[in-house]
Amino acid sequence: MLIEARNISLDVPDMGHRVLIGKRRKLRILNNVSIALKKGETVGIVGESGSGKTSLGRSLLRLYEPSEGQLLFDGQDITHARAAELKPLRRRMQMIFQDPQSSLNPRHTVGSILSTALKLNGLEASETSITAVLDRVGLPSSSIRRYPHQLSGGQRQRVGIARAVALKPDFVVADEIVSGLDVSTQAQVLDLLKGLRAEMGLALAFISHDLSVVRSLCERVVIMKGGEIIEEGGTAEVFVAPRTAFTRTLIDSIPLPEVTPGWLDS
Repeated sequence: MLIEARNISLDVPDMGHRVLIGKRRKLRILNNVSIALKKGETVGIVGESGSGKTSLGRSLLRLYEPSEGQLLFDGQDITHARAAELKPLRRRMQMIFQDPQSSLNPRHTVGSILSTALKLNGLEASETSITAVLDRVGLPSSSIRRYPHQLSGGQRQRVGIARAVALKPDFVVADEIVSGLDVSTQAQVLDLLKGLRAEMGLALAFISHDLSVVRSLCERVVIMKGGEIIEEGGTAEVFVAPRTAFTRTLIDSIPLPEVTPGWLDS
């Protein structure tokens, strides 16, 4: 496996309550979660707001340090690795954020944003290499001199994708990256992700609250509730025969065509 979480839990301070002077009660955001992705695999992480899916994604990238359990990347235990130990791995582990408007520096051009990411990771940051990355995600070379506010929402999200894939990662977490886009733009971004996954052999953790989007992209799906994984399996299997009432409720809450066995292979 490329990335593997074994029974990880995540506790954070409860900012609303103190149990002793100067000490805060802990809130458990993730509880005993296990998940693994192999190279080239796309797994959907689905749940309602507050279910812990984004916290899980950030924990898989070791942006959050697990309170319990073990996290491995390419066989290396990174559960409690220090920043210096993680630095050589950072290029291989990337995140595409939900809101490109806030994750892209408004004072920098697209070219500057990509150049900074490349230079920080010791990669070539010439105009030619940046233009090639833009072309790869379907943006014109003229985008290099534009600022984020001069782009559409779909174009900004493509810049976010470009920033991640420019580093030639092995593992990418995509956090609700199509939730603010219209249906047509969603389809274009999903097609882009499918192409990049196939081309680069990416392991992709795709976080979403929308099962219809997950159905079109992911081979496997995990369902989260209250910081725990309550169901997981092949996407077709989960859609056709969900094992929990909560999963059935999620499926029933969105307009879906009839699902039949074997649809994923068609």
